[in-house]
Amino acid sequence: MSDNLKAIVLAAGKGTRMRTDGCDLPKVMRLACGQPLLHYVLGELNFLPVEDTVLVVGYQKEVVTAAFPAYPAMVQDQQLGTGHAVMCAMPALEGFDGDVLVCYGDMPLIQRSTYDALIRAHQAEGNACTMLTGTSDVDLPYGRIERDEAGKFLRIVEQKDCTSEQLKIRELNVGVYVFHVPDLREALTHLKNNNASGEYYLTDAPEWLRQNGRQVGICKLSLGREIIGVNTPDQLAEVEETLNNRKN
Repeated sequence: MSDNLKAIVLAAGKGTRMRTDGCDLPKVMRLACGQPLLHYVLGELNFLPVEDTVLVVGYQKEVVTAAFPAYPAMVQDQQLGTGHAVMCAMPALEGFDGDVLVCYGDMPLIQRSTYDALIRAHQAEGNACTMLTGTSDVDLPYGRIERDEAGKFLRIVEQKDCTSEQLKIRELNVGVYVFHVPDLREALTHLKNNNASGEYYLTDAPEWLRQNGRQVGICKLSLGREIIGVNTPDQLAEVEETLNNRKN
């Protein structure tokens, strides 16, 4: 499965909402059960060679690279969105025309079996992009997946932009994707930052690919707590509880 596959792990965030305890660490270096969040993510990606797993670092980048020195790292100096973070990683994929898994360093509960299912679906269908989507019993502020009449991907609607009807959709966008790299390169050149945040959103890439005749697939799973991203102290505590339960 790892043949002609690389990964980009987004790990540049500051974690502003985590700082109620005075800790100034980058978000991915916050500890759960004694290990940084990023430790768990990289552990579930150990089916890939270290040299094929690219970290996108930013805030206190030296702290992250010192903790994980074997991994290639690309720098996102300004936090201009997830699309921009992937743009910053692309020089590390120069000359590579395989597939790339894009995931997050602050989502430590996603297991290898989930990544495996996403990658297998992508490769089996020959997609330009395959999105991980899922249902969860946890209340998460994630975008909703809209499908067309045939059940195919139509668009991602961010939660803040959802109508009351769209909020009833239970299929969530996890933010984890596999892209065919040449298609990803092209899509990135078309991302716009004409939004209130002035950021480039990776969520715009699948819709651009679909609109331009590329095949976009969905790997939908029941994911429960796996898709909790750590943005608050309460979420960190919830992740730690889940990790402890897995150990026991």
